[in-house]
Amino acid sequence: MEKLCKRSKVPVEETWKIEDLYETEEALMADVKKMVDGAEEIAKNYQGKLKAAPVIAQCLREYQEVVKIAELVGNYSELATSVDFQDQHNQELAGKIGMALDAFGSKLAFIEVEIARQPKEVLEEAAALEKSSAHFLKRIIDFLPHMLSVETEKALAACGQVFQTPYEIYGIVKLADMTFPNFTVDGKEYPLGYSLFEDLYEYEPDTKVRRAAFEAFSKKLRDYLYVTATAYNAHVRADKTMANLRNYSNVYDYLLHGQRVTQDLYHRQIDLIMEKLAPRMRKYAKLLQKVHHLDKMTYADLKLPVDPGYAPDVTYKEAEDYIVKGLSVMGEEYGKMLKEAFAGRWVDYARNIGKSTGGFCCSPYGNHSYILLNWNGKMSDVFTLAHELGHAGHFRLCNAAQSVLDANVSTYFVEAPSTMNEILMSHYLLKTSDDKRFRRWVLSNMIGNTYYHNFVTHLLEAAYQREVYKIIDAGGSVQADTLNEIMGGVLKNFWGDAVELTEGAELTWMRQPHYYMGLYSYTYSAGLTIATQVAERIEKEGASAVEDWKKVLAAGGTLTPVEFAAQAGVDITTDAPLLRTIETIGGMIDEICRLSDELE
Repeated sequence: MEKLCKRSKVPVEETWKIEDLYETEEALMADVKKMVDGAEEIAKNYQGKLKAAPVIAQCLREYQEVVKIAELVGNYSELATSVDFQDQHNQELAGKIGMALDAFGSKLAFIEVEIARQPKEVLEEAAALEKSSAHFLKRIIDFLPHMLSVETEKALAACGQVFQTPYEIYGIVKLADMTFPNFTVDGKEYPLGYSLFEDLYEYEPDTKVRRAAFEAFSKKLRDYLYVTATAYNAHVRADKTMANLRNYSNVYDYLLHGQRVTQDLYHRQIDLIMEKLAPRMRKYAKLLQKVHHLDKMTYADLKLPVDPGYAPDVTYKEAEDYIVKGLSVMGEEYGKMLKEAFAGRWVDYARNIGKSTGGFCCSPYGNHSYILLNWNGKMSDVFTLAHELGHAGHFRLCNAAQSVLDANVSTYFVEAPSTMNEILMSHYLLKTSDDKRFRRWVLSNMIGNTYYHNFVTHLLEAAYQREVYKIIDAGGSVQADTLNEIMGGVLKNFWGDAVELTEGAELTWMRQPHYYMGLYSYTYSAGLTIATQVAERIEKEGASAVEDWKKVLAAGGTLTPVEFAAQAGVDITTDAPLLRTIETIGGMIDEICRLSDELE
């Protein structure tokens, strides 16, 4: 295992072309000034005057233009810091931009408040005059019961950077302060780091090395237990404070409002998976124990591939060929986008000290997408890249079809296009060979990566998060020991006696940034539920189902998740799609077990 290098040593071809956003820092700061000046001008011309439909329509036209600039500026700041949290200059730059964005939001907070208080017929006329703002106006009306005075909304917007502080502390602790010492197994030293552990050691076939890495990793996490717990407690208490200020009945309604879904959909996703999928995954865990001849199945062993000797190493260049062919079912234009992403350096796949772990896709309005991941040369990386390109393809269509005010998609749906790509890749691979070992490898890759990641890892995060918010909603707070106890209980409930929860498993809550993003974790399984059902449609119906899917992707914020799913042919108002998806997962696990017996 190679040691990670500093960002300055990374070959440029392994980095994204961030200069496509801004070639120079001077150009960036010029746009920051343009954004702030534009907000000043809009406030001067329209504050206190948003009463007539033509005035509202004109204000929203001008508002859209400055929001586009704010999108580019804010995304640049996030991208620049995410690749190296130890870069002090970019941290300072992000601080300046954050303050400017807060001032921008505060200056323009009056728009939504004034618009929401106008008669319905005025807003309908404004929507007719400025059609690109019609859905935005509807969402403002829906938010009216929770809207505060202009001055209060301004004050809250001005505090945006302050509200982000817990998440910033989490990121700095994890990616800048936390440095891992080497660990030793049988006299040999191994380097350790966040991405090294999560992307390599968790999948390491050597049991001694894998379990030693887990122990060393957990030991270092524990050194930062109390500061991480304090940051998280501050974050969830702020959520509860905002729920109270905005007159929500509970913190769940507050956090789900922006997703445009009810608590029924939220709780169903967690409850059914915890009950119905858990027995299937315990069977899978027992299979891993059997095929790897483990003395016992521990939490440190759960990411093992079924057949590590079969998984090929994959170069980044080879990944392009896999992905372009695997996603060819999506059509010619989609294929052009994929090739453009590789040729245009949309992806930052380098591994370096201080870089964010995992992967994400950022899609600034008016620009191409930017994808972050840490490339380790495994097939799992190909699926991660296909996943993130699913987000890129989604927002390519969405941003082209919708205004900047309607390009934000509910997080309930946003993981459907990404997980869809993973399923389509698997379906493609299954058609390339009849070999039993190859088929088992593809199926186990779907279970061990696509479904495990979204239906287990993130779902267990969601179950843990729900318990945290129960305490917060009742007026309590959460400390380190409480958080460990909750996470340990959730893991025990899901895995039962099939998996031994070795010391350090309870610290899993310290590892994910999703807890600072509202009720986001559960949406991975929600999106994958929709994607699984639509993928089955595509398998049966072909091009007509693909075209329906593309229309859904282009709809942006104009549809609710229920409407999105319905347009794609899935009814998520019932539990049938989720139950069918759990059956699909169970069927794959059964086939993997059968193939393993035959291959033995």
